[in-house]
Amino acid sequence: MSDVIEQGTKASATVPVADRVVPYALLAELTHRCPLQCPYCSNPLELERSSNEIQTEDWLRVIDQAAEMGILHIHFSGGEPTVRKDLEVLVEHAGRVGLYSNLITSAVLLTRDRLERLRDMGLDHVQVSFQGTTPDIADRVAGFAGHKKKLQAARWVRELDMPLTVNAVMHRQNLHQLPDMIDMAVALDAERLEVAQVQYYGWALRNRAAFLPTREQLDEATGQVEEARSQHKGVLVIDYVVPDYYARRPKSCMGGWGRQFLNITPSGKVLPCHAAESIAGLQFDSVKDKPLAWIWEESASFNLYRGTGWMPEPCRSCDRREIDWGGCRCQAFALTGDAANTDPACELSPHRDVLEMPLKESNAAAPDFIYRRIGA
Repeated sequence: MSDVIEQGTKASATVPVADRVVPYALLAELTHRCPLQCPYCSNPLELERSSNEIQTEDWLRVIDQAAEMGILHIHFSGGEPTVRKDLEVLVEHAGRVGLYSNLITSAVLLTRDRLERLRDMGLDHVQVSFQGTTPDIADRVAGFAGHKKKLQAARWVRELDMPLTVNAVMHRQNLHQLPDMIDMAVALDAERLEVAQVQYYGWALRNRAAFLPTREQLDEATGQVEEARSQHKGVLVIDYVVPDYYARRPKSCMGGWGRQFLNITPSGKVLPCHAAESIAGLQFDSVKDKPLAWIWEESASFNLYRGTGWMPEPCRSCDRREIDWGGCRCQAFALTGDAANTDPACELSPHRDVLEMPLKESNAAAPDFIYRRIGA
């Protein structure tokens, strides 16, 4: 038996099933195909080909199992989920079993007619990603001329009386547009703006030197967000995620490993978070082989870092151990080579020094992007 399986079994024994919460959300990555080539993409470096995508009947079975588990939300994502011709079927089925559905989309492939069909099939919410507020910046970042189409699609969402979230992916090369991004979200009548600064996994880690903002940029952006929250209170909700590299304490990544969230890849593997495949040595069960509830409760990968029993010091004795749950396992692996280490985003981590070089990079000239490969 491998070390991963052994560790998973031990962790499972320390976390009684009754103490585990039901995941509140399922991220359904329908495909890795996407016309955009965003160099911060959270998809893995090795993208799933369309021939490996699970079929409609697999997704319908997963949706049924999610509802039976008590999951409340399903997020249809990718890649670009609208490349799947069965999206309407999946949306309709999610509504039929009582799941609140959200479409996370680049919007560049949407037509108004299809958006209206999705609404009529029961789609509850649309989230449109933006890479900037002007075509010159947005299209360069995306590697695709789609900014004008995104704006049009966002307007269609509101014309069809659907809730809209603007997902603004911010970094050193577009943070100067943050005030305009906030104004754009208000003008589009969005009810929520996610100011999501790039987090460094997958393609973003490969492009970290091009994206990591300076401390001065970050401080200015934080002030702008606080001012906008006050100015637009009751009109626009603004979520704000800062780069972990500048944090004093780590965030509660996904609400804790295997506690609130699960992700299903295009090939059917079930992950505790969207970046979990970046941790070498872990094996993840598939919905083609096991029921979703079994994977959530019993699989070695979900139990490996669940709870507090796996934690090293200083996490084990920290009074925040059941608040931040040790921080991000994927980040610990990416920066230290061991996912069981204390997240370097914590100022108490013995590995905090690994952030010195990235933070120096933020003050150097930004290199060219390494663009995401388009899924075939």
